[in-house]
Formats: sequence, structure tokens, C-alpha cells
Amino acid sequence: MENRYVIILAAGKGTRMKSKLYKVLHPVAGKPMVEHIMDQVEKTNPSEVVTIVGHGAEAIKSHLGERSQYALQAEQLGTGHAVLQAESHLAGKKGTTLVITGDTPLLTSETLANLFDYHQGKNASATILTAHAEDPTGYGRIIRDHVGIVEKIVEQKDASEQEARVQEINTGTFCFDNEALFNALSKINTNNAQGEYYLTDIIEILKKEGKTVAAYQMADFEEAMGINDRVALAEANKIMHRRLNTMHMRNGVSFVDSDSTYIDEGVVIGSDTVIEAGVHLKGKTVIGDDCFIGSHSEIVDSVIEDNVKITQSVVEESIIRKDADVGPFAHIRPKAEIGERVHVGNFVEIKNATVAEDTKVGHLTYVGDADLGKNINVGCGVVFVNYDGKDKHRTSIGDHAFIGSATNLIAPVNVAANSVIAAGSTITDDVAEFDLAIARARQVNKEGYGKNMPYMNNEK
Repeated sequence: MENRYVIILAAGKGTRMKSKLYKVLHPVAGKPMVEHIMDQVEKTNPSEVVTIVGHGAEAIKSHLGERSQYALQAEQLGTGHAVLQAESHLAGKKGTTLVITGDTPLLTSETLANLFDYHQGKNASATILTAHAEDPTGYGRIIRDHVGIVEKIVEQKDASEQEARVQEINTGTFCFDNEALFNALSKINTNNAQGEYYLTDIIEILKKEGKTVAAYQMADFEEAMGINDRVALAEANKIMHRRLNTMHMRNGVSFVDSDSTYIDEGVVIGSDTVIEAGVHLKGKTVIGDDCFIGSHSEIVDSVIEDNVKITQSVVEESIIRKDADVGPFAHIRPKAEIGERVHVGNFVEIKNATVAEDTKVGHLTYVGDADLGKNINVGCGVVFVNYDGKDKHRTSIGDHAFIGSATNLIAPVNVAANSVIAAGSTITDDVAEFDLAIARARQVNKEGYGKNMPYMNNEK
């Protein structure tokens, strides 16, 4: 197979996005647009990838790293000028070059592979990836002659009234014979409404030189969508989420309402897991088999093992072991590890803590910077007091301990296995194994005291 090269155009400022964030770094399904492009082009096995960068170059490089080489387009003088910046990397090399824009995240590797194959099958110098658009506004039009051979591409602002009615559009993605590409780039000019160097002018140049120009029409126009503003970004997110949800359903995951479930690209979900409406699964989250993720839960960069139930809760950068249940309204914050068969109830917050198997943290409790052993019962309203105003301190609770309701555990403190903390205690000292710790004032009843209170209706 001949060498394949890729040029990703990612130098545009994206002014219509009205954003401080570089356009191609806006996320679609949790991943920057340009990373979606890179993922897909890498599946076509290119010999080299060159990304054209301009405004925000360092941000692009930080995301793509060594997956690409880079060329700087210091001035924004058009797409033809942008491609020309790759000359120092690719000029003189034999093979086929794919030119693709960094704001088309919906393109798939299957479409790109078909484009490569079609281009090579036609022995063409250039092949345009086209699509049929019901509303072609904003796209360049593919102009063919009376027998259907491509003559040229006309940009929207340069199109005549008749040309503007054409519904076959240029997607901005091309395959070129690499040597023919850079030879033709030296001949383009700025004689157009925008005063820019159009990459599309190469088509006419190659035609005049008697070279073959082909056009491959993709099956799905959605893939061609370019993201130039927030409206298109929202639509692309909708399409990508629909694709991802469909993939998961075909892999054995059940969705109560897939249209209101938002799963990032890269999330892994096991079979027979049920996802309710309003769920957000983000980042590098992995969910095992036979899980239940209740409505409006959010899970970020976490590992959820098999047969876990999560109800209306937030889980961030944590691990939940198999057969555990969490929620409703629990918050599992970063660096938490919830053991097997652990119960975390409503309005419980756990942060930077380990909770070993069979332990129960039922309700209204904060567990921060702590290590809890096996089969512990943590009562209602327990607070792990971990911060002294300057530093965080850890608390350790041994296996089979019982922590009574409304207990304050003032870290650093160790509560040994099999010990009991009486309800309402404030624990500042270590508790030995099998001991009962009571740290509260003894109750005193003042006989008849209430009769002297001003709000009482006392009989005179």
C-alpha cells in the first residue's frame, strides 16, 4: 500500500464561537473536536500527520502531543495557504495526502477509508469528499459538467444564482496525490470575494492540467457537519451522544431514555447494566456488568465494578467495588474507594477515604481523609473532623466498630476494631479494641424549670 499522509487544518480562530477557548478544542461528547479527528485518521494508518496550527498553537500541541507534527500558519490567509505550511514536512514525498479540517468531529474512519480507496481506485490526482445537503447554505458547491464530471468547487460568496441552487456540497475533506498537491498550491491566487488562497482552487488547476479529479459522495450528511458556532456544537453533541448510546445498546446496555442520557466518548459499560434518564457518564469512566445507574446521577473518571447500584448520586475519580450500593443523594468525591457490599446512604459525602467491605454509612454523614475497616456501622450524622484550619488529618476505624449517631471524630484519631462509640460523643483520643467510648456531658434534669420560661402559659 502506498504511503498515506494527513494534514489537519486547525489554525482558524473560530470567531463565531465567541469563546476564549480555541475552536477545535471545544468538546463534543467530552473530547475536543480535534482529538476526535485524530482518533479517526489514525485508524487509516497514515505514515505522517501534520496539524496546521495558528492561534492557540500551544494548546493544540498539549492535547495532541507526539501524535502529530506541527506547522504554524502565522497569518490566516485561507485554506490553501494553510495547507502550504505543511510543505516542509511533506513536499516531494510520493503517496496520497488526506486534507481534513479540525472542526468536523463527526467524520468516521470508515468514511475516510472509503475516500482513500475511491481515490486510489480512480487513479485521481484529487478526490473531493462530498455530501448531499437539503440546505447547502454556507458550503462550497460541487459544479459538474453535463456528463457528471467535476469541473470546480464554488464557494458560497462566489456562487452565481444557479450555482447556489446546487445541493452537492464540499465537506472540506480531500484526498490528493501528494506531489500534485504541492505543485498546484504554488499556482493559486487570491482573486475571489474573500481575498484568500482557497484550497478549492486546486481543483480547477488540476483540471486544466488534464489530471483526473473525482468526487466521492458520503452516505450520511451528518458526518460532514462543520462546527462554526454554538448552535452547530450543540447539534454535534446531540448526534455524537446518539451514536454512542446506540453503540452501548447494541452491546447489551439498557437505556430508559437514551435521548436524555449523556455518555462521553471513551466510557466503557458492561452488559445488562441499566441506565436511567438524565445520567451523565464522563471522562474515562468504566462501569461493570449488571449495574443500575439511577436517574440524574453523574459519574466522572471512576471505576464501578459489577452489580453496583447508584441512585441519584455524584461519583468523581473514585472506585466502587462490586455489590455496593450508593445513594440516593450521596457524593463520592475524588480518591474514595468503596468496598464490596458497602452501603452508602442518602446525604453521605465521602472524600479521600477507603471503606472496606460490608460497612454501612447510612445517612447524613461526612467521611473525609479516613480509613474504615470491614463491617462497621456508622450512624446518622457522624462527622469525620479532618481539618484544623491548616492541615488535613486522617482517621482510622477498625473492623466491626460501631460509631453511634451524631459522633464527631476529631482527627488524627484511631478507633480500634470491635470498639463502640456512644451516640453524641466527640472523640479526640484513640479508642482501644472492645472499649466503649463516651465523650459527652452527663444529662441533668432541672425539676420544674420550664414553668419559669416566659413563653409558657403559667397558671397564676
